[in-house]
Amino acid sequence: MSSSRVFRAVLVIALILATSPLASAAEIIVNLAPPAPIVETAPPAPVAPGYWVWRPGFWRWDGRQYVWVPGRYVHPPYYGAVWVPGHWDARRRGWVWIPGAWRRG
Repeated sequence: MSSSRVFRAVLVIALILATSPLASAAEIIVNLAPPAPIVETAPPAPVAPGYWVWRPGFWRWDGRQYVWVPGRYVHPPYYGAVWVPGHWDARRRGWVWIPGAWRRG
């Protein structure tokens, strides 16, 4: 097998592992409580064609501090999908981010 084929095979395996549910299962524990959420007023929905859902902003941990990620309109994966926002959950060892997810409306 040529070295370019081996490289491609390793690259494909790495991409599969990086996008698997196991790769996202690692919890990041933060010892500092997150700030209170910023209250955002959703602007009017885009005029562009399609179905839009407002995804509110949230505090993201960047390894040193919390950084606000503003809300935005997104296309849901299917019509009628409802966005359940992520949240910070207080645990015994610190704060853990529970990511948002789509659910059937």
